[in-house]
Amino acid sequence: MRKRSLLILPTLALALLLAACGGAAGTLPDEPYEPVDYSLYPAPADAYVGDTMPFVTEDGTLELYYLYETDHNGQGYHPIYKYSTTDLCSYEDHGKVLDFGLMSDPDPAIGTGSVLQDQDGLYHLFYTGHNDAGNDGKGKECVMHATSIDRETWTKLPEDTFFAPEGYSTDDFRDPEVFWVDEDQCYWLLIAAQNLEMGGVVAKYTSKDLKKWDFEGPIYAPMEQYMLECPDLFKMGDKYYLTYSWDCVTYYAMADSIDGPFEAPRDNVLDGTGFVFYAAKTAELNGVRYLCGWIGRAGLTDDSGIYQWAGNMLNHELVQKDDGTLGVRAPQTFANKFTQDKPFQAVKKEGSVKIKDNNITLKAKGDGYALADMGTRPPTMILECDVKLDQGGRAGFAFGGSESEETYTALCLDAGRGNLHYEGYQIADLAKMDPMVYTTFDFSSSETHHITMVCENEIVVTYIDDTKALSTRIGRSTGGAHIGVFADGCGAEFSNITMRLPEEG
Repeated sequence: MRKRSLLILPTLALALLLAACGGAAGTLPDEPYEPVDYSLYPAPADAYVGDTMPFVTEDGTLELYYLYETDHNGQGYHPIYKYSTTDLCSYEDHGKVLDFGLMSDPDPAIGTGSVLQDQDGLYHLFYTGHNDAGNDGKGKECVMHATSIDRETWTKLPEDTFFAPEGYSTDDFRDPEVFWVDEDQCYWLLIAAQNLEMGGVVAKYTSKDLKKWDFEGPIYAPMEQYMLECPDLFKMGDKYYLTYSWDCVTYYAMADSIDGPFEAPRDNVLDGTGFVFYAAKTAELNGVRYLCGWIGRAGLTDDSGIYQWAGNMLNHELVQKDDGTLGVRAPQTFANKFTQDKPFQAVKKEGSVKIKDNNITLKAKGDGYALADMGTRPPTMILECDVKLDQGGRAGFAFGGSESEETYTALCLDAGRGNLHYEGYQIADLAKMDPMVYTTFDFSSSETHHITMVCENEIVVTYIDDTKALSTRIGRSTGGAHIGVFADGCGAEFSNITMRLPEEG
């Protein structure tokens, strides 16, 4: 009787059963795929999000001012636009709030800055003015000031403009971050500057009235990089942190006092290299601190591992570890959006595959790999699972396997190299190709690692152990491509696999 009932099972059910038993490979049919509007990672129509300037209002709204970038900038460029959100799941677009100036002004191009509210309730925007003509010998870059009573209409105060001090590059003086410091009973202004002897530094100014500024010298000077762009200083627990960006990467340093000394931990990068996450500043909303930046737009070809400046807004939730170092994870508010479970399914595609419940065990030796397919990747979803892989092994997530594109490319958890990476390589090529864009990770820190993957159209952000993120654009994961898991020349276990979708309707 059991043989007879097996023979009349539908083809898909038979394939699933055989795959689960480690038998013949199966096939999952393509499912409909329609791109969604960007909700988690917004960008303006036909334009891009550049450097962000987060500000939290008294009523608990996170406003994200940003430099507006296009592919057709004129002589003037980078006006400041604004999004706002209360949950990081959806954003209101406020449009342009501050325009660039004339070619005769210090700000025909605008650079990064910051927003704050003074003790009398007036709002202030400090920002970078950039003019390649050099401002009559004063230098290309300067700090500029605007005020507002409603944060929508801003009035520039050109009389408050100031340039780099003596001993500093007058062409590299940008990204002012302004905030009140109770201990000193004054405002601080931190700025990315280029000291002619020390290289890139974060310089400090102080003021009582937000108009007259006294130069205090560098607060951080690692003497390693040309510039330390977009500096931000904040406190979590009993530690102080300084974030900054250069080399297409966002870094951080830490200290026990607001005055420093700030020192970079051994691994001070939280996301990937190569403009996958850049120019991040922070904001605290409802007791949670977020690291707010952007993921670069794709280069000349999709999935190449090459990104360009500016793209979509991307915000991580910061996590403070027991030793004081920082980690990142997906904003916990995403759980309020992704509430619908997607039924788990998987079939064997290559190598030794065992599927039981929502667990997949893979074994591959030598130059071979094992692969299981879990069906069409939804346009937006959160996938979570636990991963255990052999010491020095390569495993991860594969995209492809549809009728239109049978080839799978691999997002790799590379324990041998100690990183996560994606460049559009096929699984069989991982061992031969060096990573181009990656985030480092110590796989020896634990036997099992927890993965959270957030997908919205081609944007795929992978978090591991609330410690690191790898933000990517994976065009080959869209358009109906399937998602799978693989092990390359090693064994790997993917357990407790879940996929959650937004509630329909």
